[in-house]
Amino acid sequence: MGDVVNLRRARKQRDRRVKDDAAQAKRAAFGRSNSERELTAAQAQLESARLEAHRREREADDQA
Repeated sequence: MGDVVNLRRARKQRDRRVKDDAAQAKRAAFGRSNSERELTAAQAQLESARLEAHRREREADDQA
């Protein structure tokens, strides 16, 4: 037979884990220095420019 589980305590532990996971994700997203954010933005812009340069067809707006 299994152990007796206090559902209130189990629910609170589950809620704490969920909150901790969300907090950790926010720390990863917002807990970076300004230079790290600028570097990430610059890298994303460079990747976007490289992808755009390799397009085979232009969009309809550019053909006019």
